[in-house]
Amino acid sequence: MGGSGRVTLNDVAAASGVSRATVSFVLNNAPNQTISAATRERVQQAASDLGYVPHGVARALREGASRVVVLNIDWGLEGNYSRSYVRGLDDELAAHDHVLLVRHGHHTPQATQQVLDTIAPRAVLRFGEPYLTGHELDDRGGGWRDGLAAHAALQIRHLAEHGHTRMALALPDSGTPLAEARLRFAGQTAAALGLAPLASFVVPRPRSAGTSAVREFRAAHPGVTAIAGFNDDVALRTLTTLHDLGLSVPGDVAVIGYDDTEYGELVTPALTTVHIDAEAHGRLAARTALGLDTGGLVPVPARIIVRDSV
Repeated sequence: MGGSGRVTLNDVAAASGVSRATVSFVLNNAPNQTISAATRERVQQAASDLGYVPHGVARALREGASRVVVLNIDWGLEGNYSRSYVRGLDDELAAHDHVLLVRHGHHTPQATQQVLDTIAPRAVLRFGEPYLTGHELDDRGGGWRDGLAAHAALQIRHLAEHGHTRMALALPDSGTPLAEARLRFAGQTAAALGLAPLASFVVPRPRSAGTSAVREFRAAHPGVTAIAGFNDDVALRTLTTLHDLGLSVPGDVAVIGYDDTEYGELVTPALTTVHIDAEAHGRLAARTALGLDTGGLVPVPARIIVRDSV
């Protein structure tokens, strides 16, 4: 064995009579490798007899936790913001010799405990956690400074700057936990600007159901001249339903999206939206999880991508 006393791949290779590369292929179950069943069995038996522990696991045993950080993203929270957040989180963790594992789906305490029991991660993060736990002004952007509150306000202010005083927030039918916070921030912004109380409605799938919902909403709120989408997906569905109803955008109703997906510029009229670069937010989360200094990381301010729908 090596001088450290830890069983290495070289030790397993010597015991099983194969190359170190073959041992690595077998123990990592590498695809596209033509290794016979007999060789695989010999390598696995040698590893078991010698008590071989993969390097990452051995380090986890020494440190008390692996160099893995887990990020849970609930369904319905995927988008441009989350992608840039994950990119920043992943890059920053890699710079400090850690690996990011992203889990999509409904968050439960049981699922988190299973992760803790299986890989002993350095940290388990939940995307959008401040908004899911009632601490929405404690986000990485500082709430009204450059967090969700500020981004919601930017969307409403843009409509107000174009002369709209009666607005509505179009929501998804997925029951996302962020809907309540977005509606509250947008409503507070409208009130601060002296606008009429913000209305809201759901734009469901399929297309026919969305058209019916928008028709009913407009009949009940004929004075609304601008609709802010919860995200670009909802805004694009709204554009489609308005077209089906024979209404022009922005002539009859203005529409603004949120989160700047690539599809917004492909429709007619092209969708005005809010662009948010969350890479710095992800880097801040990484450094916080690792107990590192967060100084010098300043988020890029969100901005309006001006197109044709407002």
